[in-house]
Amino acid sequence: MKKLPELFANNRDWAYSVEKNHPDFFKTLAKQQNPEYLWIGCSDSRVPANEIVGLAPGELFVHRNVGNLVVHGDMNCLSVIQYAVDVLKIRHIIVCGHYGCGGVTASLEKKTHGLIDNWLRDIKDIYSCHQDELKKYKDRISLVNRLCELNVVRQVYNVCHTTIVQDAWARKQELAVHGWIYGIEDGLLRDLKVCAAGKEDYARIFKKTSRP
Repeated sequence: MKKLPELFANNRDWAYSVEKNHPDFFKTLAKQQNPEYLWIGCSDSRVPANEIVGLAPGELFVHRNVGNLVVHGDMNCLSVIQYAVDVLKIRHIIVCGHYGCGGVTASLEKKTHGLIDNWLRDIKDIYSCHQDELKKYKDRISLVNRLCELNVVRQVYNVCHTTIVQDAWARKQELAVHGWIYGIEDGLLRDLKVCAAGKEDYARIFKKTSRP
């Protein structure tokens, strides 16, 4: 069985290049982890979190899953948020989706995909909540991209609604939750303007409905 020697070769080249340009980089990195940001993004291989925001290893704490979902029964995601907020004391949680998301696209298809259909149930629910708006989109690409945006908004709401973030705000910890979306076709981020830095922001942004 092949053991992917090309990837080990790539790793050696990368480590050599980093150390050459930044002496003692790895020694310094190994001594601490002190990021200011938690990134909750999609597993899509075309969305490399650190690279698109220009941050080095150690500067961005990352959690990724299909569809960048924050599900209240997902202990993996909640554990990441809790560790980031309570232990690392990060100041910003960034929920970042991307246009053309495969998970969002799959949630709209009238066919089964297996186990992942259970995971995508939350996106289907978002579609159901916004049917009146979404039915106005006549072409598939526009429909998917708008649902990608609405999905980010819902996940920002879900992050803000966790006991972890609510407790942090109650004790006056500096913490903001942001909703962004990434365009794979141009490499640019868009701010969806659903940033909440406390309970007042949270209430103002989501005052129209408890289920955005």
